[in-house]
Amino acid sequence: MLTRRIIPCLDVLAGRVVKGIHFKDLTDAGDPAALAMEYMNEGADELVFLDISASSDKRETMTEWVSSVADRLFIPFTVGGGISGPDQARNLIALGADKISLNTSAVIEPDLIFRCASLLGSQAVVLAVDVKRSEDGRWEVFIRGGTTPTGVDLISWVKRGQSLGCGEILLTSMDSDGTRDGYDTSCIEAVCGSVSVPVIASGGAGNTRHFIDAFNSGADAALAASVFHFGSIRIPDLKKDLASAGIPVRIEEVFS
Repeated sequence: MLTRRIIPCLDVLAGRVVKGIHFKDLTDAGDPAALAMEYMNEGADELVFLDISASSDKRETMTEWVSSVADRLFIPFTVGGGISGPDQARNLIALGADKISLNTSAVIEPDLIFRCASLLGSQAVVLAVDVKRSEDGRWEVFIRGGTTPTGVDLISWVKRGQSLGCGEILLTSMDSDGTRDGYDTSCIEAVCGSVSVPVIASGGAGNTRHFIDAFNSGADAALAASVFHFGSIRIPDLKKDLASAGIPVRIEEVFS
């Protein structure tokens, strides 16, 4: 049985990891490579880095820290944020990233998924999707950091993303994000029932039960940020609890 993955998410601004709540009151949390090693040693299965810098030197700063992370990390990591072309994606992979994440740019130009997958392979392309439940009970895709509604239906979009070549879907429920009240399990179930590629659940983790619920809803991986960054959940403890609940996780390297 495939093990389920635990994935911390780190926001990077101008080459430094920052911590905050909903992108407010951001504080410097340190060097991306150093923090990546800490999470790796804690037992994280993968990492996701989101570059939230909007400065003109964004590509240069990404080049510096991505290369540094790759030199020190022995688990897969994904880089997202501002990738608008296959060449940018290829450069990040060349620097050592295992996967790239597409979000807003893919909705605006869906063919970008196909072009990146053709260049890098589907396994290296993650389609990140931010969604909010609409009044009719469906989920609508949002872009630009969750600020802009698109009118695009979630299920139609993830199916199209898979057909265009994405190898994984990072699903973030905006309704649950930051609440620590649990992942949106109905949303996870709907997506997992519609695609055959792995699904990473994101948004709402607050305790171990929430991770169990996400995995029981079909998620292949669970991503979280604040509960890890602020120490309310430690990955070794989480994995012990998941294993006790019958969720297959990688624990040998953590507790040996």
